[in-house]
Amino acid sequence: MWACCLKCAHELTEQLGAEHREDFPLRLGSLSDHSSTEDGAKRAHSQPHLSFTFQGLDPPRASDICFHMYLQHSSLHGEEEAPSSGMSKNGYFFQEMEQREVEQEDGSEGPEEAQDSPIACGDDIHLYDNQISPGPDADDSGCVLLNTSRRYVKLMNFEEEIRAHRDLDGFLARATILLDETAASLDDVLKRMLHHVGQDSNSSEPSCNFEEVMSMLFTDAGAQEVNVHLLSETIQGVTATATGIQYQQSWLCILCNVKYLQRRHVCISRLERPQNWGENCCEVRYVILILAPLKMKSTKTAMELGRTFATLFSDISFRQKLLETKTQEEFKEALVFQRHQLTATNQQPIALGKEETDPRSHKPLKCQDFLRAGRGIYEDFCRRLPFYPSDFTDGIVGSNKTLLKYMTTAIFLYIAILLPAIAFGSLNDETTRGEIDVRKTIIGQSIGGVIYSLFAGSPLVIPLTTAPLAIFISVIRGICDDYNLDFPAFYACIGLWNCLFLILGGIFNLSLLMKLFKRSTEEVIALFISIAFVVDAMKGTVSIFHRYYLAPTLANGTVDAVPQGGDLLGGNGSETAAGFALNALPDSVIDCTRERPVLCLLLMLGTLWMGYTLYQFKRSPFLHAKVREVLSDCALPISVLVFSFIGSYVFSDIELPVFKVHDRPVFKVAPFERLSAMNVVSAMGLGFLLALLIFIDQNIVVSLTNAPENRLLKGTAYHWDLMLSGLINILMSVLGLPWMHAAFPHSTLHVRQLAFVEQRVEGGHLYETIVQVKETRLTSLTANIFIGVSVLLLPLPLQWIPKPVLYGLFLYIALTSIDGNQMCDRMALLLKEQTSYPPTHYIRKVPQRKIHYFTFLQMMQLLVLCTFGMYPIPYMKMIFPLCMIMLIPIRNNVLPHIIEAKYLDIMDAQHM
Repeated sequence: MWACCLKCAHELTEQLGAEHREDFPLRLGSLSDHSSTEDGAKRAHSQPHLSFTFQGLDPPRASDICFHMYLQHSSLHGEEEAPSSGMSKNGYFFQEMEQREVEQEDGSEGPEEAQDSPIACGDDIHLYDNQISPGPDADDSGCVLLNTSRRYVKLMNFEEEIRAHRDLDGFLARATILLDETAASLDDVLKRMLHHVGQDSNSSEPSCNFEEVMSMLFTDAGAQEVNVHLLSETIQGVTATATGIQYQQSWLCILCNVKYLQRRHVCISRLERPQNWGENCCEVRYVILILAPLKMKSTKTAMELGRTFATLFSDISFRQKLLETKTQEEFKEALVFQRHQLTATNQQPIALGKEETDPRSHKPLKCQDFLRAGRGIYEDFCRRLPFYPSDFTDGIVGSNKTLLKYMTTAIFLYIAILLPAIAFGSLNDETTRGEIDVRKTIIGQSIGGVIYSLFAGSPLVIPLTTAPLAIFISVIRGICDDYNLDFPAFYACIGLWNCLFLILGGIFNLSLLMKLFKRSTEEVIALFISIAFVVDAMKGTVSIFHRYYLAPTLANGTVDAVPQGGDLLGGNGSETAAGFALNALPDSVIDCTRERPVLCLLLMLGTLWMGYTLYQFKRSPFLHAKVREVLSDCALPISVLVFSFIGSYVFSDIELPVFKVHDRPVFKVAPFERLSAMNVVSAMGLGFLLALLIFIDQNIVVSLTNAPENRLLKGTAYHWDLMLSGLINILMSVLGLPWMHAAFPHSTLHVRQLAFVEQRVEGGHLYETIVQVKETRLTSLTANIFIGVSVLLLPLPLQWIPKPVLYGLFLYIALTSIDGNQMCDRMALLLKEQTSYPPTHYIRKVPQRKIHYFTFLQMMQLLVLCTFGMYPIPYMKMIFPLCMIMLIPIRNNVLPHIIEAKYLDIMDAQHM
């Protein structure tokens, strides 16, 4: 273990206990490459490093101590404050050197001392498995000896180290790049790369035998009787986060020192498709081969050259850009651009505003932060305005065009927004008796959506009227009926009070309260919203069965014995048609309408099945990757269109329930003169509860949309977005249109539609990591404009979409929204055997009993939310926003007394 000074060494050893302190002799060590960050590299030139050796300790205990001392060393010097571009905090490179000769000198204290495990810790962190490097002798059973040495290599600083630029310039001048290599095995790929290096006219090596170089790349060089065939020396990227360490498995840098080489050589190969070359190399797409003479200047060794290219390839978004290049010239341009990015990143000062009013910052919350009126909105503008033009040009202008993804995303949003608007508009139509109908809901969605798309600080967030708002509106209608109040006027008055509170919340930086919301709290609320979609779908289906499944009996064959045709057909049939149908039946026949609810059930489940199957189709091996991506992006529109066609055309003889459309004026200003002063004052309380509901939902959705795992780069605008929601709802309230706010899960699904993902395999489980997200306003803007045009499609052809298809859409949205919800993953653990548990960070670091305790407590909180949010008593739903607020003190003050705070923080962390 290395430390930079005696003070650090003693502070580190204090953490280990007095019983082992005598086992830690200290010795001054040379500089080498043990500095983990750029700051550490600067200190290394002025201060000697210290090495620790562990005597009398078993290897697991020694490696355990070593890892804890390394973490303490990093925290003492603030190394986590210098992340590299494109990597999360505490990102390092990991050099793996596998030596064939095994030194067995007792008491060796060198830094390359062999260890049984490179890193281990008491929390059972899943890190790296040792790869085999055979010794010179093997017994009759084929057993060989193992010597593996692993060490961290600091990132190349493109701002300070001139050698990085010279290395890249030298490579660009004599580039050896293989694009879309079809070879599948590692040996074949390396042979092709060495062949190109040997055939290069600029790299003549008359005294070098490249077949011999090929054998030197592996551990079995010169030992034909040994079958262990592994790479001798590599560099791979690892990402160290609060939740553990993961390999970057999409690239591999191979190093080799060759005695007879005259100069250094670099060859980069991009494979046609990811290849599985063993553990920690399960999806290799790039291979960087570094060849260097054995004796070189310290700044020109294979290791230094490997650091340069490894630093470039450590950026996950850069690797995605390289996939989109078509020629070697574009590949070179991407390398040059990445170099400029790394240099500019190091030179760019940290924005001051981010640490002051950004709810995602780690700055402690203070009362004075709420007294700086307008400061949050000002900093939101300063943070977001410079990127405003790029919100319209990204993916449209330049070489990296993504028009197809924009088109499929806009179509997805059009269906995903329009159909819930129709469903909630139909629900509002029933509860308000036509005051707010489907036509008003669609027009209000279009107006509010276009305004939000143009001016919001988080353009990927989708505003929508939601189920909680529909419930709130139904309660207001009941109050108006009980106290004989004018509904449009009272509705508008409540909305204006709500808007006033939202605007004041934006001005006085109330969104900073999001610091108090933990990930687990957000997941409880998000899961409640998903359950609300399922409950709405189930209620609609059950009502259809109640209405149609138990059919009336025709006692004497008269029409009077059954409901009229309009009632029987859900308000869409005719009395004459019903009379003809009934008169055609014998007197003893029962008028059976059971095919109607059964068809509705099949349409709902079919929409869910086809939508989710196509959504998962991108993970299948069928068809081309681009076709799979398009089918996955268009899963929802395809399923809705297919089953609407089946229900309305294939089974046209069966009448299905559809939404109603009224021919009434859309825009009508609320008659405020019908309200008394007492009515206005009483509306303030309801307006405050509504503002509380919108405040929580708006900020939680923005937080989930801008989660770190989504890798959004253009910044947030919590305060301005909250104020903009208030301004939009002023218009909605006055014109009698339904209120709206940021909607879950539409916003997170929007992010997923615009994301490029990279898959990795860890412990036998497949994980998807978002590489890049196209942050654009065009998709939501286009979708909302087409939604406004859809008013012309009322009543037909939009009425050809049956209600069961809308219910299937609700189920699809609910099912896809739980993807990535850790609460759902932990609930699934209750039904799994322990051997099937995934290698997540909380499984490795938290006792199993604590995990189940925490999951049970979250389920109790969810049950309380469902009770108050879905109970049939209307006035209980009014205090639902207060229940959501109560989750904050429960998480921050109650749960730490039941489960240790360190375990709570681990389970609230994100597994990236």
